[in-house]
Amino acid sequence: MIRILHLSDVHFGWPAVPVQADAVEAVAQGEHFDVVAVSGDLAQRARAGEFQRAAVFLRDISRPFPPGGPPPAVITVPGNHDVAWWFAPFGVGWRDRVYEKYRRYITPELEPVVRAPGVTLVGLNTAPGVHWFTLTWDPHDVSVVGALRPRQLEHAASVFAEAPASDARVVVMHHNPLRGAISSRIGLLRSMRVMRAFGAMGVDLVLCGHDHQESVHGVQESGKRIVVSTAGTLSSRSRGGRPSSFNVVSVNPTTIEVETRLWSAATGRFEPEPAQCFAR
Repeated sequence: MIRILHLSDVHFGWPAVPVQADAVEAVAQGEHFDVVAVSGDLAQRARAGEFQRAAVFLRDISRPFPPGGPPPAVITVPGNHDVAWWFAPFGVGWRDRVYEKYRRYITPELEPVVRAPGVTLVGLNTAPGVHWFTLTWDPHDVSVVGALRPRQLEHAASVFAEAPASDARVVVMHHNPLRGAISSRIGLLRSMRVMRAFGAMGVDLVLCGHDHQESVHGVQESGKRIVVSTAGTLSSRSRGGRPSSFNVVSVNPTTIEVETRLWSAATGRFEPEPAQCFAR
């Protein structure tokens, strides 16, 4: 069994809730996880101080448990709040500065590939900033919605094609490809086309966020069941006043189980909800 700690939308900066970040660190340091996946929006305004705090958070939640054992593999991708798009709207301007602080403090890789025994994870950057291919008729979508280009899907397909046949194939990206229950919004443009491509390349699991509401779904695309784990936010910006949350994913040879943990102000901990189980 492979255990994944799936976090998203920490939003270090004014929306951050330090006691909740501390509680997540306690979970990570008290349970064994093979992988820590953070699906974007580590920062709120892409500022250096926000990323510095995020870097400390990532360090603390990736310590090995039990002590002395192997540390978990860590994979992160940018979210729309991690991108200083205003330096190069439509690719015009200081393009090197768009991800400069994310690369400096978090990781130089915007689309990392992580391989651990039994699992291959591909990070996809759905937060390119403001470009012509991210525009919609809704002005509120500017710099908010996500998109993937064909070359990114080709990259993911080539990595998964080289993975062992028994590996679970996992995509980590920021924007939600399924409609949020409260927001009624899909974060990723042309999401059904993307999900069909994921099905064709044999993706088992998508880890995402952005919607600030937790959800777990099993969908059928291109003859393949794909489990979509949308982690809630670890900040004061939860959707509809819902508690902050994260997900714990257990990947077995024949099943994928997702357990959501909701923040309880009464106990000062993230309490587990009943897990949902899907056949692979």
